[in-house]
Amino acid sequence: MANSPQAKKRARQAEDARQRNAGQRSAMRTTVKKLQAAIESGDKKLATEAYKVAVPALDKMARKGIIHKNAAARSKSRLNNAVRAL
Repeated sequence: MANSPQAKKRARQAEDARQRNAGQRSAMRTTVKKLQAAIESGDKKLATEAYKVAVPALDKMARKGIIHKNAAARSKSRLNNAVRAL
């Protein structure tokens, strides 16, 4: 466990960041799952609208460093291909 005051502070900050990141990551995953559900339902209009919500969420997480930028790009590409295939 942290002994020095600065190590204790860093531990507090790391825990705050972990909780904040977990919430944001969860929200992003929810948008992606809604898009996947729309794709599976076969509704192209609904899937297109969900895609327009999911892409900025993925970009935002990549910009903040919560997910890797290439992981975001890969996800967007795969989801776009699935929407276009409808």
